[in-house]
Amino acid sequence: MTHPPGARDRFEAIYNAHYPAIHQYAARRTDSPEDTADVMSETFLTAWRRIADVPDGDAARLWLYGVARRVMANQRRGHSRRAGLAERLKDESSATRPGPDGLDRVREAFGDLPVRDREVLALAFWEGLTGPEIGKVLGCTATAARIRLHRARRRLAKALGLTEEGQAIAELRGESL
Repeated sequence: MTHPPGARDRFEAIYNAHYPAIHQYAARRTDSPEDTADVMSETFLTAWRRIADVPDGDAARLWLYGVARRVMANQRRGHSRRAGLAERLKDESSATRPGPDGLDRVREAFGDLPVRDREVLALAFWEGLTGPEIGKVLGCTATAARIRLHRARRRLAKALGLTEEGQAIAELRGESL
């Protein structure tokens, strides 16, 4: 495989600029450091192989989020045996991990949400993405992303037994625990 001149320098610049954000994204969604490393290597391998397709500027970060999201989806489909073990380990880990009062309630409510709601809430509150950025990562319009986020916030508020969406957002951010 041959790459155009300057491809290596461009890849290194993309890697250096976006590695921390993509690593955090993957680490928050995987069950082990090894799984995170797998996601990172596959994501940046895809970026290298498709360097001509990687957009310029901050759009590269959104493109990488989308690649990482698809890599993780492929991992989940391909590792069903490990998923059972990872879930048991995750449950044991969260049961022994101390947290502020109320954090377990938020974790449980968040965990009970559909995967689609958890993903849009995580992109908004953990990754700090805007509606249009979430739309690019999820492969939908900005309007659809904002609607999904609004509905996910409502479902989280309901799961937490809160009457206001703002209270649920504060709890998700850990601000009013």
